[in-house]
Amino acid sequence: MSRRRAPRPAANAFQAALQQVAPKTSLAAVQAAWESAVGKQLAAVATPVSERDRTLTIECADAVWAQELDLMQETLLMRLQDEVGKQAPQALRFRVRSD
Repeated sequence: MSRRRAPRPAANAFQAALQQVAPKTSLAAVQAAWESAVGKQLAAVATPVSERDRTLTIECADAVWAQELDLMQETLLMRLQDEVGKQAPQALRFRVRSD
């Protein structure tokens, strides 16, 4: 007689499926790690939207946030380096979100 295994959480299956289909680009890696790298408050007002030549473009809620984050660029780059390693950008560019 075989023993029936306990049900496994669906979250594990979803995580595995997401990892298989997720793009393997540096932008995707940064987007996935963005909130943990910069915190919830900054993630709520700034979103990485594109990457070109290792420069990450981030859309900000307004010009004040764009300027503030530009001043924090070195700190943000170090945090991203800690989170995504070699896929981290070398520079950040900030622009105001056009809604």
